[in-house]
Amino acid sequence: MTGTILQARGLTRRFVANKPLFGEASVVQAVNGIDLDIREGETFAIVGESGCGKSTLARLLSHLIPASEGSVVYNGRDISGLSGKALRDLRREMQFIFQDPFSSLNPRMTVGSLIAEPLRIHGIGTPAERRAKVAELLGKVGLRPEHADRYPHEFSGGQRQRIGIARALATGPKVVIGDEPVSALDVSIQAQVVNILEDLKEELGLTLIIIAHDLAVIRHIADRVAVMYLGEIVELGDAAEVFARPQHPYTEALLSAIPIPMAGARKVQTKIEGDPPNPISPPPGCRFHTRCPYAQEICRTERPRLRDAGPGRQVSCHLAEELALEGIQVEAQARGDAAARRFARYSAAQGQITQVKTPEPIATEE
Repeated sequence: MTGTILQARGLTRRFVANKPLFGEASVVQAVNGIDLDIREGETFAIVGESGCGKSTLARLLSHLIPASEGSVVYNGRDISGLSGKALRDLRREMQFIFQDPFSSLNPRMTVGSLIAEPLRIHGIGTPAERRAKVAELLGKVGLRPEHADRYPHEFSGGQRQRIGIARALATGPKVVIGDEPVSALDVSIQAQVVNILEDLKEELGLTLIIIAHDLAVIRHIADRVAVMYLGEIVELGDAAEVFARPQHPYTEALLSAIPIPMAGARKVQTKIEGDPPNPISPPPGCRFHTRCPYAQEICRTERPRLRDAGPGRQVSCHLAEELALEGIQVEAQARGDAAARRFARYSAAQGQITQVKTPEPIATEE
């Protein structure tokens, strides 16, 4: 990892939830003033409850939707106002893996056409070279060249997600953003897809940004993690440090929800009560104080800012230095050993598939 490849400053996105005939419109502040630096070559994870703004943030970072305020800088260039050819050129270097592997693939197109489409749009290669590239990409994600002639409905969910990964890699991107790339898959298939992403990251020198609910997957794959709550980042740091020593009560609550398949593994079960506040009218002060078991008067009246809290750590909590929050260092290690064995088995199986020699494409007249 060298330097910063993607940077957000004051990133904000508002949506109009309801616009009555008379009176003011109701506005949802989905992402609220986020500052973020993502390093080249790392796997950066964004976690939080449903509706906290994770997917919106990912789309803002890739300029799939415009920001209401703030800026996004990619490789030293502000991409917030890009359009036309400049935006199309950006798409070559920044690709997206969507959550639903079925609805993100056109059912009327063959797999080969789906993967070759980005190459055709960007004018990369001749038709023969594109066919060869499709076969190569299918091999990289554990599928066979003959699968290029089939349609998406002929594949399982895990296979369709592999097709989505191959399509995202077609243009040779530097940054790949995965919006819940394994949440719709069985646990065993999740392990295979995670292994594919890790292997491709190392092989191709990618920067991965992963949105996920499964914190066990994040613990396995991420270098750093940002925890979001109601449109704001409340904690950020090295994944192992955040899991072992959380500094925000919301992070502690998320970690406490990870099931540990060991009798007596967890002594204390931290719980938060109630639903997240209405994003149209968030509470004053700390947005988490209505559900926080440690909240004090300052939390109800004064909004905390994301600040440095040690080497590589940031936290948005008035009481961060006073609280002794429970992490899952021992539990994560116990779970990690079992998970490592499971991932290793799938990795070995995946290696046997990808080692099958890919036949040379048949030459045809143009």
